[in-house]
Amino acid sequence: MKFEAIRAKLHDGRYLVVDQWQIDEGQYWAITGTNGSGKTVLSCLLGGRVKLSHGTIQSLRDNVAYVSLEAQAELIEHERKVDESDLTDMAYKGTLVRDLISPLEDVADLIDGLGIRHLLDQGFRSLSTGESRKVLWVNRLRQQHDLLVLDEPYEGLDANSRDYIREWLDELAAKGIRIVWVANRLDELPDWITHVAFMHNAELMAQGVRQEVLARPEVNALIHFDSELPELPPPPAPPLMLAEDEPLVCLTQGNIGYDDRVLFDQLDWTITPGQHWAVQGPNGCGKTSLLQMLTGDNPQCYRNNLRLFGIQRGSGESIWDIKKHIGLVSASLQWQYRASTNVISALVSGLHDSIGLYKAVRDDDKKLALQWLDILGLRHKANQSLQHLSYGEQRLVLIGRALIKQPALLILDEPCQGLDDISRQMVLAFINRLVSQQRMTMLYVTHHADEIPAEFHQRLLFQPQPDGSSIILPMTTG
Repeated sequence: MKFEAIRAKLHDGRYLVVDQWQIDEGQYWAITGTNGSGKTVLSCLLGGRVKLSHGTIQSLRDNVAYVSLEAQAELIEHERKVDESDLTDMAYKGTLVRDLISPLEDVADLIDGLGIRHLLDQGFRSLSTGESRKVLWVNRLRQQHDLLVLDEPYEGLDANSRDYIREWLDELAAKGIRIVWVANRLDELPDWITHVAFMHNAELMAQGVRQEVLARPEVNALIHFDSELPELPPPPAPPLMLAEDEPLVCLTQGNIGYDDRVLFDQLDWTITPGQHWAVQGPNGCGKTSLLQMLTGDNPQCYRNNLRLFGIQRGSGESIWDIKKHIGLVSASLQWQYRASTNVISALVSGLHDSIGLYKAVRDDDKKLALQWLDILGLRHKANQSLQHLSYGEQRLVLIGRALIKQPALLILDEPCQGLDDISRQMVLAFINRLVSQQRMTMLYVTHHADEIPAEFHQRLLFQPQPDGSSIILPMTTG
C-alpha cells in the first residue's frame, strides 16, 4: 500500500498532508500523534472512506474492518434514530445484540471470551458503553477482511476484556493478518508493532521503525507533558454551603434494576465534602447507572432514598437544583452532545447545565470560557464547530465544560478516553492540582487503575455475581 502526494480536506477546513507513506509486507504500523492531528482521517484513507483532494493511493484493500470510537458512535446513533422514529411501540428493544453479531456459531469463542452471551437477547441501545464496545468488536471480527484498522481498540473495555482482546490480536498478527493500530496510549502498543507514523498538525511528521521514530526529540516533546500548570480562574459563583455534618451525597439501601435483572441492592453510600472516590468494576456492572442516579438522568433516583446537597430527592426539587452543583464528563454525554454549537458555546453551556445554548453568550461568560481554552491549549479552536473537532479534542472541551463552574461534585467517567499522551498527562496533573487545592469533591470512574491519583483514598468496588447483580464495597485506602 503506497500513498503519494496526499491531500484530504478535514472537517475544520485544514488539509491532511502526506507526501509519501508506504506499508510493505510484514510491517505492522501504528498511527499516532497529537489530538486533532489527522490520525483517524489517515486511517480512514486505508479503506477509501475519505475523499482525496489530491494524490494517489496504490493497492487499497477492498475489505477493511474498523474498530473505533467513531464506529461505536455510528452504531449508537443509528439505534437512537430508530428509537426516535418508533415512538408508538414502547416495548420495542431496537436491534438485538444477536442480530448484530450473527451467525453466532462463527463467533462463539469471542462471545464467551468477552462475556456477552447473556446480552444476546438485549437491545443494543440498552447496553453500557463498555458492553456496546464488546459487541462492536465481535461485529467487526466476525467478518472476513483484508485489513483490520484498530483506532484506540481498548477504549471503554475493562481489564479482563483488554487482556482477552490482546491475546486474540497477538494470534491474528502471528498469522500474518494485516493490522494498522491508531494509538493515543503508546504504552498499550503491542510488541509486534514494527513501524510508527507520527502525526502532528495534519501532517505526517515522522515515520519509520518504531524505536527510531519514538526516540526523535521532536516526537518526544509532543508526547511528554512537562509544562508548568497555569493557575485556575476563580469560581464564577460562591461555593456550596451545607449545614454542619451534612454530606454531599447520602444514599440509603440504594437499588437499581431493569426488568427482571437487579444491578445492585442495599447500597449505603455517603460522600462527604473533600472526599475523592475511585469507582471501579467491569463493564456492565452498574457504575454508570449509579452515577446517572446522582445526576438525575436515571429516573430510578426518585424511588430511592437519596439526599444530594442537602435536598431530599422527590421532595419537589427541580432537576436543575441538583445539576447546578455537578460537573460531568462521560462518553454518553459526548455522544449525546449533538447540538450544532461552537466550542465557546459548548464550554459556556456548562454554566447552565444544558446541551448547547439557547441564548447569546454573555461577555463575562465568554471571557471565562476563553481562559479555560487557554488552559486546555484549544484557544485557536474557540469559534470552530464542536462536531468538527477530533474525538480527543471534543473530550478536552467537555472536560472544560465540567470544570468551568468549579462544581461541588465533579464526576469524571473515563475522562481520559480518546486523549493523546500529553493531554492525558495534563488532565491528570490538573486533577491532582484540584485535589491539593480542595476546590471540589470528585468521583473518578476508570478501567485504568494507573490513572487514579494517589490522593483518592476512597474506593467503590463493584463485584459481579453469578445472577448478574453486583455487590458494591465502599472502602478506604491509604
